[in-house]
Parts: sequence; structure tokens; C-alpha cells
Amino acid sequence: MFDTMTMTKATGAVCGSLLVYLLAAWGAESLYHVGHSGHGGEEMAQAYSIDTGAEEASGEAEEAAPDFATVFAAADAGAGEKVFAKCKSCHKLDGADAVGPHLNGIVDKNKGTSAGYAYSDALAALTADVWSPENLNGFLENPKGYMPGTKMSFAGLPKVEDRANLIAYLATVQ
Repeated sequence: MFDTMTMTKATGAVCGSLLVYLLAAWGAESLYHVGHSGHGGEEMAQAYSIDTGAEEASGEAEEAAPDFATVFAAADAGAGEKVFAKCKSCHKLDGADAVGPHLNGIVDKNKGTSAGYAYSDALAALTADVWSPENLNGFLENPKGYMPGTKMSFAGLPKVEDRANLIAYLATVQ
């Protein structure tokens, strides 16, 4: 019942179906393609745009954000202790280094000077600079953006209040 001729017919039917599918896909691509190559290589401009107000809202949000010095003046060290929970997986406050260096007395301490910790080249080159609250704010907001080449893989703290509270807490830990 299932001989060579039946197998040949089945294989031919499958191959024919695939060819028909490829021909249909090619035809649809040529009819409905919207890229530059389908329009003679010229640049296409959008015919109209709908104003959603998103640009104005983002501008207002940036203007409404308070500066770091104002937020830091009213920072809450107790709230900063709760924010430090995100840091505990890599940093300690007991003077021992972990994945990251210990953070005892880090506020107003020279950068990259924790004895025994192997800092990245980017941070080791800045030992004359101090971890001021402003420097810590910039680093905690976006570590890779503030200091390219850092080993710290944390994405950062986007809220200025969280950063200010954390720095106020770290200032109390000696």
C-alpha cells in the first residue's frame, strides 16, 4: 500500500506546497513592503502626526524634579537604611569586603582606598578624589554612566529621594 510511487507523490506535494508558499510570500512582500528600497531609495516623511502631549509632560517632569542639594538637606537616614537593603547583597557595613568594598565611612572618603579590595582601573585612578554626597549621588544614579569601566553591575537608583536617603544613612555609619 505504501510503495515508492506513493512516497514520491507525497514528497512532490510537500515540495509543491512549499514553492507555492514561497511564491505567495514573495508576492506579498513586493506588494506591501514599506522600506526605503521599495520607494526608489528616497527618504520617506510621515504624512501627519498626532500630538499626545508626551513631550510636554516629560519637560514638566524634569522641571518639577528638585535638585539633589535640596533633597539631601531633608534626607531621612532611617529611610536610607531601608534603601540599603538593595546594596546588602554586595556591600557590608562591618568593615569586611564582600563582592563590593565595605561602605563604612564612605561619605567624604577618598575613592578606591579600601585596603585589600581590588578596584576597577577606572576607580583606582581616582584615589585623589573624594566620595562627596554629590559624587555618590551621580554614581548611585547610574554607575556605568558616571564611571565607565566600573565593576559595579548595579543599574542604579532612579529616585533622587532614595539616593539622598541612602547617602544620609551611609554618612551615619562609621
